[in-house]
Amino acid sequence: MNSPEALTMSIQLVTAAEGYGVQGRGPSIVADLVALAGVAIGARALARAKGRTATGRERTAAVVAMALGLTGMILAGVALAIADGGPGTGNGVVGSAFALVLGLFGMVLGGRARARSRRTGLSADGLAG
Repeated sequence: MNSPEALTMSIQLVTAAEGYGVQGRGPSIVADLVALAGVAIGARALARAKGRTATGRERTAAVVAMALGLTGMILAGVALAIADGGPGTGNGVVGSAFALVLGLFGMVLGGRARARSRRTGLSADGLAG
């Protein structure tokens, strides 16, 4: 395996792999993951608050979903601001736009779960009455 052909092949593989880096897409990938976590937590909170008395856990999950959605949207806005190219340039513009949509969706799900947990007749401290 120490032949010149193997060395040439490994150099070619490393050179090809460098073209597929995520340096420019890093901030948009982080924004996508944060916003996606907001959507997942918001969907779960909404499903758990549906049809039963919501506990503090569902309310906390709803607030966390809204916070993650907002954080994902802020990160996506920053990623769009620092991108020095348009869609298709590898700077994460499309991923950032997707993160904006995901973040908004996570905020809506969290808000709906929060509103549904309020309608159960519980006071702010979680006690009935």
